[in-house]
Amino acid sequence: MHPGRKLGQSALMPIRAVLFDLFDTLVDLHYDRLPRELHAGRPIMPTARPLHAAIAEYKAVDFDHFIDVLFAVDHEILHPRYARDIEVPTEERFAAVVERLGIDDAKLPHRLTEIHMGAIRDHTVVLPQHADLLAELHGRFRLGLCSNFSHSATAMSILEESALSCHFDAIAISDEIGFRKPRSEIFEVSLERLGVGADEALHVGDNLHADVQGAAAAGIASVWITRRVPEAERRLQEFDGPSPDFVIADLAELIQLLDASGS
Repeated sequence: MHPGRKLGQSALMPIRAVLFDLFDTLVDLHYDRLPRELHAGRPIMPTARPLHAAIAEYKAVDFDHFIDVLFAVDHEILHPRYARDIEVPTEERFAAVVERLGIDDAKLPHRLTEIHMGAIRDHTVVLPQHADLLAELHGRFRLGLCSNFSHSATAMSILEESALSCHFDAIAISDEIGFRKPRSEIFEVSLERLGVGADEALHVGDNLHADVQGAAAAGIASVWITRRVPEAERRLQEFDGPSPDFVIADLAELIQLLDASGS
């Protein structure tokens, strides 16, 4: 696939702002490198063992029981909200687990969150060239971050440590906003904070459902980045939502794309 507007789309209005997804767009999350384990035939979260070890310091809880409680919380709280694209903060999720395990310690959910998010941070790879790219774009456009993530503090620390945060005029993370992409609310907050209209913005992300379909529903042109998308051609063919307005393999192509659009 090459960068270019899909057939049947109208011309872009002059672009004043560019929105970016975070993971696998600006930074790469190698979640696949975390250990995988099955419990009763179902995959469990890669941090389950260290989480259980932390809980065991407070109460003798069998690992199987811990996993059953975690599954129950996800079934009753996480999955129903995610079905409506409503965020579940990580600390709230773990607080529900701690409560159901009968542990009375207000600090434990925060500790569990730190363990889980620590693993995510350890497996997040920063691409140093992206800071330079954002710096170049920021001289021409207002820049925003629009990300699905359940712990804002971790997202912000990743942005700060990767020297990316200073280039953003607005940041909207689902943990703070309450809604997840593709819900239009998180895009609308991003546009409001940037002070631009939907037809003046471009959204760049790797997920067809969250980023491309979400941007389209909010009236924002989309750029699908495929650097971390396996079998991108097949996925696009099988996707039943709107086609991305542009497809790029790497963020380095974005400046060329914007130049070609006359923005």
